[in-house]
Formats: sequence, C-alpha cells, structure tokens
Amino acid sequence: MDEKLIATRTMNVGPNAIFAVLCDPTKHQFTEPTDWVRDAIDPQPITKVGQVFGMNMFNDNAGGHYTTYNEVTIFDMPRAIAWQTGQEFNDDGTLRTGGWTWRYDLAPSVEGTRTVLTYDWSAVPDALREYISFPPFPVDHLEASLACLERAATER
Repeated sequence: MDEKLIATRTMNVGPNAIFAVLCDPTKHQFTEPTDWVRDAIDPQPITKVGQVFGMNMFNDNAGGHYTTYNEVTIFDMPRAIAWQTGQEFNDDGTLRTGGWTWRYDLAPSVEGTRTVLTYDWSAVPDALREYISFPPFPVDHLEASLACLERAATER
C-alpha cells in the first residue's frame, strides 16, 4: 500500500518566493486551508537540516489546542525542504517524531514553478496507528494547501 499523498501545482511565482514562505514558520498558517496551523512558537527562519521549529496547532479531533515540533530533514534552497513532525522530546533533548513527513519540491518551469507537496506517513509505528487514522485528510487538502502557498508567496 502506498503511504503517501502527493499533490502538484504549477505556481505563477518563482521558486525563491515560494521557498521564502516555507522557510518562515510565521507564514505557515497561510499555507494551510483550515485553521489547523496557528502560529509559530519561535519566529526564527528555517536555515538548515537538523533545525527544530515549533508550531501551535488546533484540531478538534486532536483534542483542541496542541503543539508540534518539526525537525528539518531536507534543506536544499530553493529546490526542496522537508520536515518530520513530533510532539515529544527524548531525555537527551532529541525530538521523537510521529513518523510522518512533509516535503516540498520546487522546480522552475515555463509557466512558473512546479511545486510538489508530499505527505508521507510510511514510518508511523503501529502503536500510533491505533490512535490516529492515516492519512488524516484527503489529497484535496494538499491541493488546497498548495493554492494557499501560492497565494502567500504571491502576496509577500
């Protein structure tokens, strides 16, 4: 079974503008079609692999308000960025992720920038799958997210 959702959109904006939005946690709330993503815990820009950034979130299915911490796994400006999401830190200060990854791939095209958003939950452990259904949204949620991302990159 394929454990990924993938959406693609060609945006009428350059890859640098799109990447700038993705590197700014304070802008992430504008890249999502609902009010699930709220605001950044720390406004520092994303600059490297291994960096962790926190987001305040809200979802009725998750009990309301909660916080996520995201560890950057790919940072290839302005071509690709990805992060794993978690909520708990280990005793040694490392982040324990839930096994799902968000990845954006950007490629210049004649029409603008071909942007691919991949949500991958293939590494989610069985114990967590007992509590959370995957994927937690349909592919049209990703398509709407890409439309929001384009709007945010165009308006910056």
